[in-house]
Amino acid sequence: MDTIELQRIARIENDNWWYRERREILSAELLRFSVPGTAVDIGAASGASCRVLAGHGWSATAIDLSPDAVALARAYGVEAYEGDARYLPLPACEYDLALALDVLEHVEDDERAAAEVARVLRPGGTVLVSVPCDMALWSAHDVALGRVRRYSRRTLVELLEDAGLVLERVWSRGVLHRPLLRLLRNRTVRREDLAPLHPLVNEALRMSAALERRLPVASWPGVWLFARARRPG
Repeated sequence: MDTIELQRIARIENDNWWYRERREILSAELLRFSVPGTAVDIGAASGASCRVLAGHGWSATAIDLSPDAVALARAYGVEAYEGDARYLPLPACEYDLALALDVLEHVEDDERAAAEVARVLRPGGTVLVSVPCDMALWSAHDVALGRVRRYSRRTLVELLEDAGLVLERVWSRGVLHRPLLRLLRNRTVRREDLAPLHPLVNEALRMSAALERRLPVASWPGVWLFARARRPG
């Protein structure tokens, strides 16, 4: 992630509907654990997910390739280190939970990155992954964000299973937003298009995301995929 994109995320993530929704999903997933443990957030950017983890009592570590991201996370009080998702500077079998949220789509060798996630998890440890889905939705926006792919359910499942992980659940998000994205997918995207959304648009998207959580549409085609998997043992 380059400095411009990092600054954009830091500027919008407190209020942006998608980052808020992602934090809601993480908080809901943490309720599955009887007690908090140790966690690592891979591709952590400013460390927002680590702050959610800390709020739930977890001991969290942030890893990001960008020195600027590491400095920003540390400024927020997060334990953060510079590292490549393909070569994590972490010991094996160390963490109860690993996060890879909107990360793998940026990594050319995503198989290596998935294997590293599996390596640092303790036996029985859990990984939570989110990725953009469906190459039919590929657009200039993906290019502007530095993505190298979007995933299908099959390719995401195969990636995690080939890393030796056991899938527990795969589900869609952004089902209600998909028609809008398909409509806009071919237009040219410039840096200024990545600025904060108009408050009314942002609130409308937030409300539709909240509504989607109450609807039985997790198996329908969406804009993102989430997956939860565990290391055997």
